[in-house]
Amino acid sequence: MGLIEPDAVAHRSDPTAAAPGISAAPLPAHRDPWERRLLADPDLLGDIAFAIGGPFHVLYPDRVEQNIRGFRDALREAGVEGAVYYGKKANKADCVTRACADAGAGVDVASAGELVAALAGGVRGDELMVTGPHKSDELIWLAIRHRALLAVDSVEELDRVGVLAAQAGPIRVLLRVLPRASDSRFGLTSEEIAVATATLDREGPVTLAGFSFHLSGYDPVARAEQAADLVDRCIEARALGHDAAVISIGGGFAVDYVAAARWSAFTESVDRGWFHADKRFEGYYPYHSPRPGPAMLAAILRHGDLAARLRSHGVRLALEPGRALLDRAGSTVFRVQGSKIRHAHGRPYRLLTVDGTSLSLSEQWFDSEYLPDPVLWPERPGEPTPTCVGAATCLESDMLSWRRIPLPRAAVVGDLLVYPNTAGYQMDSNESAFHELPIPPKVVLHEGHGDRWRWRLDAGK
Repeated sequence: MGLIEPDAVAHRSDPTAAAPGISAAPLPAHRDPWERRLLADPDLLGDIAFAIGGPFHVLYPDRVEQNIRGFRDALREAGVEGAVYYGKKANKADCVTRACADAGAGVDVASAGELVAALAGGVRGDELMVTGPHKSDELIWLAIRHRALLAVDSVEELDRVGVLAAQAGPIRVLLRVLPRASDSRFGLTSEEIAVATATLDREGPVTLAGFSFHLSGYDPVARAEQAADLVDRCIEARALGHDAAVISIGGGFAVDYVAAARWSAFTESVDRGWFHADKRFEGYYPYHSPRPGPAMLAAILRHGDLAARLRSHGVRLALEPGRALLDRAGSTVFRVQGSKIRHAHGRPYRLLTVDGTSLSLSEQWFDSEYLPDPVLWPERPGEPTPTCVGAATCLESDMLSWRRIPLPRAAVVGDLLVYPNTAGYQMDSNESAFHELPIPPKVVLHEGHGDRWRWRLDAGK
């Protein structure tokens, strides 16, 4: 039996409404055809769960290739020459790197391990962008040997690059610019840029290919205006004899997880009474975006006619999306291990324990909540049931869902909870074998014969 209050029945006509009292407004995620097929299959998820014996992640690399094409389409429609580099830190799976290689995309790496993994996944050295602050000599040496594009974060680092390049061979560099009015620890000030530009010997082994920046937030206007500044820097550097024909606007492209009406219903009426222990969060990731991924890129290129400036000055645009290339490319699956009834404000709700930890939903470890509703599998009749989800650890704070999610029925032991769209950062940026629990493996889905799926374990970490 479910635990919904009788007066909640009146709310079922409005799918965005919260149940009275303690249940949160539903936040179902957008769902791709491959996900609907997976959830509709009567056996596959259960068979994988039985074979794995614990929580696992599902990845569908065909969706990554589709996302890469979306960014390329936005560049082509604007008449801009550019390159897409996948921000590898967003997910370590080998199948994602292979999808980038198959689609002809590059990879943005920030460690020797990431660089080696990208090469092993089929990405060529000249398709690599190497970023990060004060890189190790090993990483710089590998970048030189494989003819990668190297983003330099300080004048001191540029000096080290020069020393290593004199021994190992030529290297193309971008100077990372500190954005205006930014207090970031990354990037060079205008004064440092002038010193670095003057330091570079036009005949030496280090070639100034252009400039880069990274901005937080999802404002296309700020990105476009900062990009226009970099075009001006390219023009100034060319006057000094440098090539300077590339600018990188970094990553940080928004992802749209839930519908606008659902997100508005949540944000306009969010109540501490919807959360276990009346948990309060200071803020949430913007799970709805009116201009996600390629649409955000198109908006950047339109503002101030940035696309025309890039074309007229022969400047190539580099992008480093991470989460946006993983949009709807994977989910995380947990098995219900137990259930108990708790009360809040005089009303009952379910508190589940699953066979994993919130380290697999990284938002919780940034003192926030991963909000898209998990799907309860298999689908069976029942009464809507306010439900929170806890992890299989001894930590009071280890909760996968503090929010009382209105599951369609009461979950029982052996059911699966499928958290949607977790491939971007969620599923492995904070993984740990806490309590000696194994890190969830990644299951890669491929099309089989007819309507059948084929699956395998990813070879990555």
